[in-house]
Formats: sequence, C-alpha cells, structure tokens
Amino acid sequence: MKLLDHQGNDPYVNVALEEYLLKGYPEEVVILWSSAPSVVIGKHQNAYAEVNFPYVYREGIPLLRRLSGGGTVYHGPGNLNYTLIRRGEPGRMVDFRKHTFPVVSFLNQLGVPARFEGKNDIRVNGLKVSGNAEHVYKDRLIHHGTLLYDARLQELNHSIRVREGRYLDKSVQSVRSSVANISDYLPHPPPFDVFRRQLRDFLADYYRADSLTGLDETMQKAARSLADSKYRKWEWNMAYSPPYHFRGDAFWKGREIRLDMRVKSGLIEQAAFSGEGSHPGWVAMEKAMKGTRHEAASLLGLLAEHGFVEGSASRLPDFALHLFF
Repeated sequence: MKLLDHQGNDPYVNVALEEYLLKGYPEEVVILWSSAPSVVIGKHQNAYAEVNFPYVYREGIPLLRRLSGGGTVYHGPGNLNYTLIRRGEPGRMVDFRKHTFPVVSFLNQLGVPARFEGKNDIRVNGLKVSGNAEHVYKDRLIHHGTLLYDARLQELNHSIRVREGRYLDKSVQSVRSSVANISDYLPHPPPFDVFRRQLRDFLADYYRADSLTGLDETMQKAARSLADSKYRKWEWNMAYSPPYHFRGDAFWKGREIRLDMRVKSGLIEQAAFSGEGSHPGWVAMEKAMKGTRHEAASLLGLLAEHGFVEGSASRLPDFALHLFF
C-alpha cells in the first residue's frame, strides 16, 4: 500500500488522478486531497437537477461529474477528501462499512462520536460529516469520501439546494441530509493542516503504507491529459446526464414566461414557451433552440441573436438563469 498526500487543488485534475490511479497504477494506494470550490455529481446523475445552477453559475463554481455513482458533494476549503484504491475478490469488493471503518476510528480517537450510518454516510449525532461512494473496475475498487472539517457550510448549502419540480427524469437523485463540521465537535480544534497530517499519519499506520513524496512526471502528465480529454468536457459533465424534461419560469419585462423543454444527451430536442410574456420573439427562439446544447454559453448566444439581451453581454441575466435552468 502507498500513501499519497496530494497537494494540488484543481478539481478536474484531482478526479482525473483518481481514475488514473485506479486503472493505470499497479499499486494499492490511499490518497488525501482537497479541491478548490466545486460541485461534484455522481456518474449517473442529472447535473443541473442536483445543484442550484443560478448560484453556482454566478459564483463561478465548477460543476463536474466523477467516475463513481452516488450523490452530489461540495468540495472546497475546509473539506478533506480521502480515496482508497485496492484490489479485491470480484463480487465482494463493495463494502462501505469496512472502508469507512479506519476514518470512523480516527475520528473516535480524537473524541468525535462519529458513526457509520445509512447506506454510505459518516455522521455525528445524526448530522452528516462525510459522504462516500465506490466504483469497481475489474479486480480493483475505488472508495472515496469527503470529510467536512471546517468547510463553508453556507456555500455548500447554497450550491446544492435543489429547486423542486423543475427536472423530471430517471437519474439517481441525491439523498439530502443536514450536515455539520467535524471541528465543531472538538473542544480545541486544530488547524485544518494539522487535522490533515493527523489523519495521514493514522492511515499510514493503519494500512502500513509507504509514503509517496508526490506525483511523479508520469502521474502528472496522465492526470492532466485525462482532465483535459474527459473531466473538463461538456460531453462528460453535462451531456452524460440521462434524458430529462425541464419546466422553467421567470419574469421578463414584468410578465411571466414559462418554458417546457425536453433534453437528450445534453441537446434540446423540443422547447415551448408560454405565459403572458410570450410573443413572436420567443417563437423564433423555440425553433433556434432545437439541437442546441442546454448550456449557458449556447443559450446566451441565442438570446443575444434574438434581441433578448445586449449583444455584448458575457453572462446570462437572472431571468434567463431561472427560465432555462
């Protein structure tokens, strides 16, 4: 077993690194890592349905899809991620309780009354401090989870607050839970870096792991290449979502306008506007939207082309964010 305390915080490179180490690195490995603010959805989820898209768009928070299934998580300062990649016996590899046990033990050792609860959570007094997911590749398993130490919970809650009834689909939906920070359960919480070092030392001892000093050149190139070819791509992050039916509404020039839209493989198949704010310009938009990506940049271009926003606008206005997402 190898242990890697990875210092890079690019969310795209970090999830790409996990896939590379799972599929292209022969050793078993445990990794500690943190990312810049980002929202990471499960492999089988509808990206837009899992987040408060107007908020993450305005704040410039990246939205990306990971390799494993499960629900949506928020990454950012104060959140420590851990990843375990191991070989196993086919049919007996998925075991959330087993793979969270060392982390639960570590928290208990600090005096935090953490427990494994539900399908894949670590909780303290019923509040979620860690969400976990697993994925099997041939004879290898990846288990990864978040650890909310002193995370920005307000930003987390704003980012993943779901607006009900707008997306109809058959995707995997997150189970929403109340969350808490681990540091709140420590009488004298150490700084984040000290907590990270303590967990690193505990896991190194638990797994009898040899420490890697960092990513070698092969690892770095592979992770960056995979990030660029897959994890930064609209085709993976958005178009991979299952087909969905979207219903949006907003006020435009003081009048309500509604949108009914069907999307498949990220492309708009059908769009229909209605409401007291509808007029011939929106009818032209319906036709123009067919075959267009359901994404902010493409829709901004169409709105500018049809005179609904200034041609020089660089971002979607609020009414469009609520109408299209």
